[in-house]
Amino acid sequence: MSAIFVEVTATRGSAPRDAGTAMKVTPDTTAGTIGGGALEHQAIAHARRMLAEGRAEDTQTLPLGPGLGQCCGGAVSLHYSTAPRPLDSAAPLPLPAVQSDVPLWLWGAGHVGRAVVTACPPRAFDITWIDSAAERFPDRVPPHVTVTPTADMPRLAAHAPRGPHHLIFTYSHDIDLALCAALLQRGAASIGLIGSDTKKARFSRRLGMMGLDPSGIICPIGEKSLGKLPAQIAHGTLKALIARTQTKVSA
Repeated sequence: MSAIFVEVTATRGSAPRDAGTAMKVTPDTTAGTIGGGALEHQAIAHARRMLAEGRAEDTQTLPLGPGLGQCCGGAVSLHYSTAPRPLDSAAPLPLPAVQSDVPLWLWGAGHVGRAVVTACPPRAFDITWIDSAAERFPDRVPPHVTVTPTADMPRLAAHAPRGPHHLIFTYSHDIDLALCAALLQRGAASIGLIGSDTKKARFSRRLGMMGLDPSGIICPIGEKSLGKLPAQIAHGTLKALIARTQTKVSA
């Protein structure tokens, strides 16, 4: 038994991926995604325990609430099995050719962070890529990307330059909220946050209780019509950011 396939079999309320989405988990690797963040980390850990114990099948229903450090307000049912499941994928979509090296800070090196780096035109943004663990980053990154591991991302945000644009998609809603608060207090060219309408409403309420104005935070990021795959979120997000910040140039 070398791999466990984790499939979303049902969702209730706001959830990161739809029923039918699957990922493959081996002792050392993963392929595909069921939505990233704490939900996916817990599912991967459970699948690897199954592999270590020799268990071939299991089910779970997980509420997307405080227990997972999330505030989506929904629930996800998962089926774990050794039976192969199809893994969805999205072909890269073209983005405008631009050359302006606008400073962009990416918070989180998970599926969506990696998709943004992969999809970004080489000279469109000068990227600083931050996560709390060095092992989250890929072995190779493009030359316009500066990898910055830091144990305390919100503390770094509190001292960030005021000129960059920011995109937030960490593995924890608590960290996402702390980053939003730090950047609102510090000042930023723009702040984009991955999430649902439910997450936006809850963050707005909590930031307001801190005496901060959340109206400038763009959430959800991307284009809903494109889909929920990381590559689709990355394309919609970059397309919108390019339209706001840059001048198109001929290829």
